[in-house]
Amino acid sequence: MTSLQLGLFAGGAVLVVAVIVYNWLQERRVRRRIEAAFRNPADGDRSVQDSSAAAERVEPTLPSGRGPGAVPENAPRAGDAEDYVDDGGYEPPLEIHARIASDIAADGTVAGSRSAETETSTLLGARSSVAERNSPLPDPDIECIVTLQPVRPVQAGALAAGLHARLGMPLRWFGRRGAGLPWQSLKSETVGEFAEVAACLLLANRAGAASRALLETYFRVVAELASALPAAFNAPDAAAEAARAEALDRICADLDVQVGLTVLKTATSTIPGTRLRGIAEASGFKLAEGGRFDWVQEETGAVLYSLQNYRSEPFTADTLRVSSTPGAVFLLDVPRVTEPVRVYDQMKMAAKRMAQTLDATLVDDNRRTLDDAALNAIREQVRNTAAALREVNIEPGSPRALALFGG
Repeated sequence: MTSLQLGLFAGGAVLVVAVIVYNWLQERRVRRRIEAAFRNPADGDRSVQDSSAAAERVEPTLPSGRGPGAVPENAPRAGDAEDYVDDGGYEPPLEIHARIASDIAADGTVAGSRSAETETSTLLGARSSVAERNSPLPDPDIECIVTLQPVRPVQAGALAAGLHARLGMPLRWFGRRGAGLPWQSLKSETVGEFAEVAACLLLANRAGAASRALLETYFRVVAELASALPAAFNAPDAAAEAARAEALDRICADLDVQVGLTVLKTATSTIPGTRLRGIAEASGFKLAEGGRFDWVQEETGAVLYSLQNYRSEPFTADTLRVSSTPGAVFLLDVPRVTEPVRVYDQMKMAAKRMAQTLDATLVDDNRRTLDDAALNAIREQVRNTAAALREVNIEPGSPRALALFGG
């Protein structure tokens, strides 16, 4: 073995050790910040449990104070959103879910496969505020970005192979007409010529983290496109990007929270599907694809919360005509809505009114009736989750949050 080979081996060993030490220090720093963000101020040093704990998800319900026939209300009462309410020491079993799935099991729990871990390795950069205000833009904190510099300006049509590539993770393309000019999202029909192009592959979402094999395939697609243009490009290291994707996925798994409020009839009673649909639509819900009702904000078109079957069967126009159900579950996807606390208040009021109208109750996973103290304690956990998301520069409901908590 030559002295050159020995030197290369020694240098490689030093580099590996340095990377391990750096990642360990980053994990310690981020773990402290995430734990602090989740800590309930009223509980001192006690933090909200992560998804590996034994706590159960709350699917709350309140007894009705009004008679049958009331139409569910879709807006919180004035002043309710920010008032402090003593929770009476109640600690609801709200679970930090590994991943939000679309189907609810018969016992009212939410299925999922994304494992939530308490360890995290890096925080998203502060540049997110700029990226989100001016979206869509490339987001280096959550995407693997490869830029291409064509020898001469190119049209979007020349990027067809990349624009139509399907790699298993969302891939966006941007172009700009010159250095320092704004980026523009590229589609097949985009007109004009672009002096610089950026390929942006999302590193993580609810499907998991981008693997090294996927990233290497992505780099090959970009390399073939660059050769055809032709264009110069410089791809990052696949192993380093895969590690960054896994760290990002761990952060998001810890913050992936869904709150459910279950409206449930007694053991011997059920709700006719036609009546449930009438009440849901009268309160602003619309039957959507995927077997659920969505409450959509008219101004933005965003889904604020949804209503799903307590049973595993999806809601469809046909099944609602001929079947009945013991209950329905209001679901709030905390990372995907702006102002999660306000939306929770709105959903809570709609659930209470629906329970009144159907002569049903709001219960947890064990069918225990939940009172105002329980609902207010859940509200505080929604507030804590929103604060923790902002602590790592993920604004709830923002383009960044929608990307990371989609898929």
